[in-house]
Amino acid sequence: MAETEGKFDFAIDRGGTFTDVFARLPDGSERVLKLLSRDPQNYKDAPTEGIRRVLEEETGKFFPREQPVDTSLIGWIRMGTTVATNALLEREGERTALLVTKGFKDLLHIGTQARPKLFDLEMSMPDVLYEEVIEVDERVVLKQEGCQLPRKDPKRTVKGSTGDSLEVWRELDLKSVEKDLKGVLSRGITSLAVLLLHSYTWSAHEKAVGALARRLGFSQVSLSSEVMPMVRAVPRGYTVCADAYLTPKIRQYLKGFTSGFKGGLKDVDVLFMQSDGGLTPMEQFCGSRAVLSGPAGGVVGYAITSYSQTEQKAVIGFDMGGTSTDVSRYAGQYEHVFEATTAGVTLQAPQLDINTVAAGGGSRLFFRSGMFVVGPESAGAHPGPSCYRKGGPLTVTDANLVLGRLMPSFFPRIFGPGEDQPLSLEESLKHFRSLAKDINHFLSSSQSQSVMTVEEVAMGFIRVANEAMCRPIRALTQVSWALCLCFHFECINSALGMKSVFIHKYSGVLSAYGLALADVVEEVQEPCSLQYSQASYKELDRRVDELTRRCRDTLGARSFSRSINMEVFLHLRYQGTDCALMVSADGYPGNAQSCRSGDFRSGFTKRYLKEFGFTIPDRAIMVDDIRVRGSGKSGIQSVVKAKMGDGKAKPVTCYFEGGYLDTSVYLWEELPCSHTIQGPAIIIDKNSTILVEPCCEAQLTEGGDVCVTVGSDPHCALGTELNTVQLSIFSHRFMSIAEQMGRVLQRTSISTNIKERLDFSCAVFGPDGGLVSNAPHIPVHLGAMQETVQYQVFRRGVSGPVFFVASRGHHADIGGITPGSMPPNSTSLQQEGAVFTSFKLVTGGVFQEEAVTEALMAPAKYPDCSGTRNLHDNLSDLRAQVAANQRGSQLVAELIDGYGLAVVQAYMGYIQSNAELAVRDMLKEFALKRRQQTGRLEVEAEDFMDDGTPIRLRVKINEEEGSAVFDFTGTGTEVWGNCNAPRAITLSALIYCLRCMVGQDIPLNQGCLTPISVVIPPGSILQPSQNAAVVGGNVLTSQRVVDVIFRAFEVCAASQGCMNNISFGNETSGYYETVAGGAGAGPSWHGRSGVHSHMTNTRITDPEILEKRYPVVLEQFSLRSGSGGAGKYSGGEGVIRKLLFREKVVLSVLTERRSTRPYGIMGGKSAASGLNQLHRADGRVLNLGAKTSVALEPGDMFCLYTPGGGGYGEEEEGEDGAKSESKRRRLNKTFPERGSVFEYRMAQEGV
Repeated sequence: MAETEGKFDFAIDRGGTFTDVFARLPDGSERVLKLLSRDPQNYKDAPTEGIRRVLEEETGKFFPREQPVDTSLIGWIRMGTTVATNALLEREGERTALLVTKGFKDLLHIGTQARPKLFDLEMSMPDVLYEEVIEVDERVVLKQEGCQLPRKDPKRTVKGSTGDSLEVWRELDLKSVEKDLKGVLSRGITSLAVLLLHSYTWSAHEKAVGALARRLGFSQVSLSSEVMPMVRAVPRGYTVCADAYLTPKIRQYLKGFTSGFKGGLKDVDVLFMQSDGGLTPMEQFCGSRAVLSGPAGGVVGYAITSYSQTEQKAVIGFDMGGTSTDVSRYAGQYEHVFEATTAGVTLQAPQLDINTVAAGGGSRLFFRSGMFVVGPESAGAHPGPSCYRKGGPLTVTDANLVLGRLMPSFFPRIFGPGEDQPLSLEESLKHFRSLAKDINHFLSSSQSQSVMTVEEVAMGFIRVANEAMCRPIRALTQVSWALCLCFHFECINSALGMKSVFIHKYSGVLSAYGLALADVVEEVQEPCSLQYSQASYKELDRRVDELTRRCRDTLGARSFSRSINMEVFLHLRYQGTDCALMVSADGYPGNAQSCRSGDFRSGFTKRYLKEFGFTIPDRAIMVDDIRVRGSGKSGIQSVVKAKMGDGKAKPVTCYFEGGYLDTSVYLWEELPCSHTIQGPAIIIDKNSTILVEPCCEAQLTEGGDVCVTVGSDPHCALGTELNTVQLSIFSHRFMSIAEQMGRVLQRTSISTNIKERLDFSCAVFGPDGGLVSNAPHIPVHLGAMQETVQYQVFRRGVSGPVFFVASRGHHADIGGITPGSMPPNSTSLQQEGAVFTSFKLVTGGVFQEEAVTEALMAPAKYPDCSGTRNLHDNLSDLRAQVAANQRGSQLVAELIDGYGLAVVQAYMGYIQSNAELAVRDMLKEFALKRRQQTGRLEVEAEDFMDDGTPIRLRVKINEEEGSAVFDFTGTGTEVWGNCNAPRAITLSALIYCLRCMVGQDIPLNQGCLTPISVVIPPGSILQPSQNAAVVGGNVLTSQRVVDVIFRAFEVCAASQGCMNNISFGNETSGYYETVAGGAGAGPSWHGRSGVHSHMTNTRITDPEILEKRYPVVLEQFSLRSGSGGAGKYSGGEGVIRKLLFREKVVLSVLTERRSTRPYGIMGGKSAASGLNQLHRADGRVLNLGAKTSVALEPGDMFCLYTPGGGGYGEEEEGEDGAKSESKRRRLNKTFPERGSVFEYRMAQEGV
């Protein structure tokens, strides 16, 4: 299909700043071109202009810009574009309405209920993509065999595509829907997204709505059942909204693009790159599959050009751009994810796993509290780096320019206000001199190290940027690979221990070149609910055959016949778990004990073992989805032409670690094949710059590519005295160790809480047991881990420790009076499960299984209590924690081997001191402001628990030292109940509050508390007796402590102040959740609605999963209108959540803020308190109070009304407190990260 003899073929990547063009000429030769994506003074469309220029220059004929381009000479056009991505980032898509099942109008606003950044009190989140919501009074539920609801038979029972039976409880009223749709059309909205619950398996209602909407005149109608028929309503809803929001913009762009050619490209084969790395015809290119269209071409490019089928050495792709860096991996197969977040929108669609980190050439440089910081803020294209002459800030690009690694003479004169000047070294130097002055002032005042030159400062920032880019690569893997692409690669390779680098001759336009190499892809997918067993193989084969036929027919209609490759995948998981893997049977042919399509069981178990370190042989395997991917081979074969240049070098000087060195500069186009270049050197062409470090050697291949061998970089001897650059690097290293410990724990654990909900923390501690690095940050773990480790140090009298590592995991059950070990009515610690004061789990290398089993079963000795109800999971997870600690010990030991024990311990202390300095600076700033306003340096506040117990705080600040005493004297006594909070909980809340008030990224460690003295009266609710019940203190009292601290410092109004702990279960199932509420408003923001705040960030179970696995129907999940406090800035709304029970269960409720209201501040009003109601099947309505356990009958409905957030400031005349959440919020402050590494971190911060 790719062979078009005698014609020009084009592969074009239209990026946000530049458009790259790869052209194959009629004689088989190739040329590349780069031009600005937007240049309205010279042309309307960059891809069209690129094609026009190539045709004009190569044929010698005149092609007028104002006339459509003659297509008679064009064979095919392939494009990748950021049109969809940019529309998503800038929130500039089509005006869209969402039609959704009644009771769920705010479902996509609430989403997972987790906030993206733990310490961002404003909770800056991109808004939903739709403007209006239409609720449709229809309801379909899954049929359950054990359902005991005392209600009439459903209107009808239907069969879903998964094989599940469903009951139609409420039929669709099309007349009512028509009226609502006409109203939306009358307001100028012509794009519609449709999301009805359980439509992934039964889509009749959605299709009826779609047909009606199209008949009424909607120009774009996207149905969730067609866009991506996968279970889970929230990501499917985001995906269908993105499709409705972006597809019209894509269609609009395509219309403009085709209009630039004669006949509208009717006779030209035009293909577009999708997010999954496959090409699709222009008319089928849609919004939900377009967001990674641009970077996907780059992955295909490096995968095909650099991976060796013979060596089978995995390749890391590294593509550094202006605002961000893309990192990906290829090991013989494209690595796909099927749910990923881009620009705040979670898309459920096959996408290449491209990890984007906010570190690029435009990343800004800062010196904060003694630490070098790179990003995540970016200078963007405008004003750009300071060297662009437009008043921009210092960036990584400026650092490279100052060090002599960029040469203005090789750049076009397109900078400055008139866009006619060269890069300005003078501007970069001016800004660096100013920054170096500030850094040296800090160094002289702290007497920590000698002054730094401008070059040393710039080099320091380059090293910190490189270390930041290493983090996602370490997370992707722990072995060495070849690495591909761009400018900082050798330093990063050296840091990671990689030995070889491959830079393709078209590396500057590799996304465009990848389009020319890519295949045409057709994918079809269906949901499934079958068990993978002998009884279902026949049905699975039938469905695979049908999907394969559809896929083959579609590709056949596009002129493919023999060159089609079919891949079959099953989305498999162990029954009762959420860890589903998309598994291919490649390498596992079918046999008598498997499907005809392949032995998927063997493929699944082998991959599960590789991913997680174990299998579950006695557990059934479930099929969630069937997927068939067909590829039509259509990529070109690149023509290799030997270069015959002389390879003469131009001498310059560049700055490296050892100072200025003579450096040879080569023009890539003049280098002959097999030419060898010793570093230091610079290789330049029109589209890229390659820096060959002093320890490296570059060689040109026969194809004109560059292969770099990375030599050993001898470590400069590092002393124990503070080096501010090394401080930043060690901060990244220690955090990376904690992150890698977490990966091991998640991979080797078995329980849902740890493996899937990621409810754990891993950390590194100094020789005194003080916290050095904790990642990711679960707020309630912050202080508790340090207290625990230090208790062991001082209790057991450990002699001469070098360092400590620790892991903390949430074991779902450790015994006690209720399943789940979260009783609402416990009065002693023993009723909440097993208690460990100090227990040695491993002795002499032997896991003490017998002793720990005895301890876990010990609660059974107490009245009405049981030992652990899930011993197998407890033991497996404890072994996983041991493995994580072992990995942490190994990594710290490697660091010590590299730098020496004294150096590593010294930097542990320096990192703690850095956190201390940031807190002291914050306290000094607050004290100065407070003294100017009131003349006092004391602040105080109090708040109350629902039982009337006061929590009082008085803070005395020493302005000169930047220290403070937090005195909780006057706080109420220990309570008869479980809201008692051990001292560690108060310290966790305090560290969280200090980090929020600092307002910037700092190491979260012991240093945060060094300037703080904490006074807590013994015997109080915040320091109870040893055997006091504490489960409520962890999840409820911790929130009240935060409210009191923020009230004292007048930071913001109170958030909901509760985690709303709800659990239910019977003999066959058990379930636990925490539920969102309203966030407090602040001095410049409205409170976010329907979100978790402060000490928790738990994700909530998707409605469709909840109804599929548990005996409940979710009748409503929406915002609670009017529950937020009024003010100049209004508080966030709480939520309403109604659960209808289909079987007998015991419901437990553990909540707060049911009698006290979340306070407003600075004149703002208080929010509504929460309410727990039970609607009995017989019509009675009961107030359950804040904490209770009650037996429910089928037909009973629990109605949860969570508190809102308080308002900030007095309402001004004429204001109605309306929130600005409906405004389109752009994501232009920092480039949003994406990819599996990002998703993992967000999942852990949202547990």
